[in-house]
Amino acid sequence: MNQNLNKMFKDLFEKYNWAEVKTLIHTATSEQVEAALKKEKLLVSDFAALVSPAAAPYLEEMISKSSMLTRQRFGNTMQLYIPMYLSNECKNICTYCGFSLQNKVPRKTLSDTEIMQEVAILKKRGFDHLLLVTGEDGQMVGMPYFRNAIKLLRPHFAQISIEVQPLEAEEYQELSELGVHTVLVYQETYKEEDYKLHHPKGRKSNFHYRLETPDRIGKAGIHKIGLGVLIGLEDWRTDSFFTALHLSYLEKTYWKTRFSISFPRLRPFSGGLAPKVEMSDRELVQLICAYRLFNPDVELSISTRESARFRNLLSTIGITSMSAGSRTNPGGYSIDPQSLEQFEISDERSVEEVIEMLKSQGLQPVYKDWTYVW
Repeated sequence: MNQNLNKMFKDLFEKYNWAEVKTLIHTATSEQVEAALKKEKLLVSDFAALVSPAAAPYLEEMISKSSMLTRQRFGNTMQLYIPMYLSNECKNICTYCGFSLQNKVPRKTLSDTEIMQEVAILKKRGFDHLLLVTGEDGQMVGMPYFRNAIKLLRPHFAQISIEVQPLEAEEYQELSELGVHTVLVYQETYKEEDYKLHHPKGRKSNFHYRLETPDRIGKAGIHKIGLGVLIGLEDWRTDSFFTALHLSYLEKTYWKTRFSISFPRLRPFSGGLAPKVEMSDRELVQLICAYRLFNPDVELSISTRESARFRNLLSTIGITSMSAGSRTNPGGYSIDPQSLEQFEISDERSVEEVIEMLKSQGLQPVYKDWTYVW
């Protein structure tokens, strides 16, 4: 299969209507759910049935099948990663984010010395998979900063992922050559008419530029692409349908690339946005199982936004990657662990405590996905 370099997800996305998809999901029947559960290879229409209200009574069956598929594909392993926040500088206004431009918080961008102070602590904790996170400020934390940071970090970590502002394809290609393994980019919501309400100012307000970012990442040959929405901005069932549609398109178009899905639920910050649509823990379990049944190969990741008890459960039913001991502010591990957080974490256990939990469930913690051969 060859990549069609002129093809873009936008072409497929525009064939769908949010309201019609939402109606399709919310009117799904038990017969459609049962039909999806019997299939080995699911369509996006089957995914719609599995995230529908009609699927709620079938949750035990979904959990059982999801657990089985996860162990078959990934074995008894759990990848561990740690986020390192390099900067909270941001030129965007986002209604839900602590780093948003209008929030009067102290701004911080790590220097080379401060980066290496963070490295020293994280290496002592055993991590070999690092997720670099910044706000979106192309001047303070643009390509020159990324180049320098990755060159500093590359000798110390087997795997480097990034979650930064959307870049051009050639910039992603350069970062890949420097050692970036994974790029995470969340659409936040696929509901175009409301996207602007949540992103009124900054480059992030360009819905279509963000929508096309995974295509640029795929064209650059990045090893893995991470997708997701911010659960709570809009109807989570409909947003998840479009994420599944996006995933399906990307797998067919960039077939050498691997993919992951994350499940960030809105968490509080000072003056933050309350969720428009509440998602219960039971519904998040349903969503995770739906993704696993829809795509047995996709990696599913959960962060410390969720509680310790709930993450214990999720580790057994479909999740294959999780963070541990996280801080969500620049210098949070070595400088000031209490200030400037992007959002509040819920699972505050140490890395050692998370590892013990995983081992008690018969899972092997894995500190890296793979190693480059240079």
